[in-house]
Amino acid sequence: MSSSLSTPFLSFSSSSLHQSHGVHLTCPLPTPARAFRAYTPVAASSSANVAERKRHWKEGEFPGISEKSYEKNGGTGRKRAPLKNLKKKLDKKNDAKAWVNTVTEELSDQIAKKQWFQALEVFKMLREQPFYHPKEGTYMKLLVLLGKSGQPDRAGKLFDEMIEEGCPPTLELYTALLAAYCRGRLMDKAFATLDRMKALPNCQPDVYTYSTLIKGCVDESRFDLLEALYGEMADWGISPNTVTQNIVLSGYGKVGMYEQMEKVLSGMVENEECKPDVWTMNVILSVFGYKGQIDMMEKWYEKFRNYGIEPDTRTFNILIGAYGKKKMYDKMSSVMEYMRKLQFPWTTSTYNNVIEAFADAGDAQNMEYTFDQMRAEKMRADTKTFCCLIRGYSNAGHYHKVVHSVQLAEKFDIPENTSFYNAVISACAKSEDLMEMERVFKRMKGKLCPPNSTTYTVMIEAYRKEGMHDKIYDLEQEMLRTIAEESGSDETGFESVLEQ
Repeated sequence: MSSSLSTPFLSFSSSSLHQSHGVHLTCPLPTPARAFRAYTPVAASSSANVAERKRHWKEGEFPGISEKSYEKNGGTGRKRAPLKNLKKKLDKKNDAKAWVNTVTEELSDQIAKKQWFQALEVFKMLREQPFYHPKEGTYMKLLVLLGKSGQPDRAGKLFDEMIEEGCPPTLELYTALLAAYCRGRLMDKAFATLDRMKALPNCQPDVYTYSTLIKGCVDESRFDLLEALYGEMADWGISPNTVTQNIVLSGYGKVGMYEQMEKVLSGMVENEECKPDVWTMNVILSVFGYKGQIDMMEKWYEKFRNYGIEPDTRTFNILIGAYGKKKMYDKMSSVMEYMRKLQFPWTTSTYNNVIEAFADAGDAQNMEYTFDQMRAEKMRADTKTFCCLIRGYSNAGHYHKVVHSVQLAEKFDIPENTSFYNAVISACAKSEDLMEMERVFKRMKGKLCPPNSTTYTVMIEAYRKEGMHDKIYDLEQEMLRTIAEESGSDETGFESVLEQ
């Protein structure tokens, strides 16, 4: 490791922190009203009216106004509602309003935290209340959350329940469901959803629907389906936009089909309605940066600048991440200083890329320093932050700090996903603590975070080192059951594990 890492390379300034300003409001108090004095004549006149009314009925013959009842009701002739019962009604009404606000706020909070299971539990509680009314916005948020959390089947079930409740499906809701299926690699269900949309007059697919479906095909490397989808879009009078082409560019780049990638990009440059933008720039840079092809990344950066496209914060984060993976710390530091100079804010992704660079190198000292500065700048850590910290401490052999990081993540309410548990399982395997590894694996499944090929690869390798062939056999059987039960599983990844 370079000697330049012996001291932290980052320099931070507290001048970027903002101060809050208090606002003081004043309002005059109302003056008390004067009491009315002319009350006696009114009371006398009212008594006369009562006397006239008494002549028409005998006492007890009609439940009308009598002198006693008039005096008892304070001279108004109307029966007062008991104050005690009135207070109970008001309290009950206020409690109901408070309950509505509490449940809806809790649901929004769980969605914001990306806790899909807890969000569904709160939503179930909300639906059981008499004041519940189905809303399109609530279902949209839940469908998006389930899709991003890798729960496509639950998204489909929720969509069916929404229709049963009488909430009419919309184009946006169907697109969210289709996106959930694409993320879960259930492409058959995604195409079936598209067919359902075509049959509904108010849910006809648009360019965003097709872009979502194209992304699903690209992620599965099903480039053979792109031509048919483009043709279908043309039949419906839908033109691909920049977002659509950026998705295709990313897909070609990830699998190394650079010739096709440049062909698509050239078509975008020549097309007045589909010009490349900063997202196009970020897609190309991330492709070469991820593959460690720094020269190509820098070359394309200059090309896009010549096109007149200005970089944004994400552009710089991509450069920082690419330089960090190649341990080019001087360039990484220069980009960060350049961001400060241009007044681009350092974001959570900026810090994550720096933490990840030191984590991969096992440089716990600089990793900790960066994390401390991240917290000092009031920047919120996320799941990736703690995955990098856990992996960094594991690479440095500081296993006691792995435990501390897991506890800190729980304290900060960091969402736990498959990547998070994979990092912990990998740390347990490196420390040769197989009992703790199995305990974490059990907790992972208890939290409904599905294991993937990385999970099984790490565990099988740990058992293989200890010669625990019976454990390996059990895991292989579990993997086969997972493949059979979940059609959206990464079968290629699982098969590669079994062949090792």
